[in-house]
Formats: sequence, structure tokens, C-alpha cells
Amino acid sequence: MTERACPEGHLGGVERPEGALGGVDRPDSSPDQGLHREPERDGLLAVDGLSITHDDGELVDDVSFRIAQGERVGLIGASGSGKSLTASAIMGLLPDGLAASGSVTLRGRQLLGAPERELSRLRGKDLGMVFQEPMTALNPAMRIGRQVAEALTIHGTARRRAADRARELLDRVGLPERTARAYPHELSGGQRQRVLLTIALANDPALLICDEPTTALDVTVQAQVLDLVAEGVRDRGTSLLFITHDLAVIASVCERVLVCRDGRLVEEGPVRAVLSDPEHDYTRRLVEAAL
Repeated sequence: MTERACPEGHLGGVERPEGALGGVDRPDSSPDQGLHREPERDGLLAVDGLSITHDDGELVDDVSFRIAQGERVGLIGASGSGKSLTASAIMGLLPDGLAASGSVTLRGRQLLGAPERELSRLRGKDLGMVFQEPMTALNPAMRIGRQVAEALTIHGTARRRAADRARELLDRVGLPERTARAYPHELSGGQRQRVLLTIALANDPALLICDEPTTALDVTVQAQVLDLVAEGVRDRGTSLLFITHDLAVIASVCERVLVCRDGRLVEEGPVRAVLSDPEHDYTRRLVEAAL
């Protein structure tokens, strides 16, 4: 795994909580020992015993976690560790040939194995997602304003109101008025990612999943997009699952972090505690590589 360095001092200035632990995969510990605890909030997403298999074997193995209402959670790990597959399972978008077992519930509603018609009603309304590569997620032959408006009309917004709302939303993320008439190839990478964020948040979803949305952006544009993500979920009270391999991104956007290795969660807890005093050896190596 190739790690990108954090901005200088980004992790070093994190205060080390006294006695903080953080392991979740220690065979010599009780289930509750070593976990960072916070006051509970209303539950939104519950993932229990999620496993994803292929003919070649298990790709995600017995993953369990919770995301509370309004909580911002990061999922970090190397490429191939199962981060994106976990997100795809939540969205009901696993590739053909993969099978998921376990349980994924959103406000008590089971998502694993749900009919496609039911999932399509949830996607874009209750579940929003921002993908890593916007050019593969946007329709190259459709103007931007129409794509944003379509995300609204699919879920019941009147056509004229949707067109007006699309322009308002694009303006909200700092895109000029002419953007609505543009095609995706006429925009920069950062502008396209703002469009994807606009579409994902158009219907004020309960949960926003961001899958490596800033990997291909330069540092300045990355910071702008991260600010928009944080502002967008905060203003709406939306929960966030942010997938990345960049610890600096996790530190700037998330309040809790899950560490994934080889399809399993090996550590979780508040970002400050995990990054300043990691318990698992793999997490320590990630932090050391980022300093």
C-alpha cells in the first residue's frame, strides 16, 4: 500500500488521551475491552456479521459496526481490504458473482437481500453515494443541471421545481450558474466531484457514503471538497461513512474511525484516540507511515 503523507503536524498535534486503547480484534481481550466509548446517539445504520464471498474465497469477513444519526465515521485500510465492497453491500450494488450474508439495516429496515425495486427507492433519497471517479458516475451525454434535477424528480419533486432546485444546489457548492448547461467533460475534476456531491445530497439523505472521493484531486481542491462534504452533512444532520486510505482526510472530516485489514475490522474508536494511541499493530503502522 502506498500511503500519502499528512500535512506536517496534522496528526502530531493530536492530544494523546491518557490510557486510550482501541483494539477490536485482540484474542486475549473481552468484547468490550480496548474499545473507545462515547455517549450513544440514535442508531441509523447497523451492520452485523457482514461477509462477502466469491468463488475464490471470502473478501469481507464478519464485519460489524454501527453509525448513529448525524455521526461521521471513517473507514480506512489498504487497497483490497474490503472497504469499497462493504459500501457496495450497504447500497445493494455488489458486482455480479459476489454474495453477501449477515445483516445490514437502515432504521431497522433490512437492506441485504431486499428487492431491487425497494433499494432503488432508497438510493438517492435515504442513501446517497459519492464515487471515486465522477466521469464513470455521471452521464457524459446529459447536461449537469438535468442530472441534478433527475435525482429530485425520480423521488417525486415536480419537474419545474427540480430544475430550480438543481440550480440552487449547484450554487450552494460554489459552482457558477453556467454549470447547469455544461456537460461533464467541460468541467474540471474538482467541479465534477462537486456535482456528484450535489446529486448525492439533493434529497437530504439519512446516510451519505463517500468512496475515496478526493483521491484524484490536488491538495487545494481536495480541501475544498472535504469542506463541502463536512458542511453538507452537518447542515442536513446526515450521517457519513467516508472511505479512504488517507489518515489526514479521516482526521479532518470524521469523528470516529474503523480500521479495515484483509476484510476484517481490526480497530475502531474516536479519531483522536485511535490516531494518537493506536492499539493494533496495523493501525500503528498506518499512523507511522503518515507522519
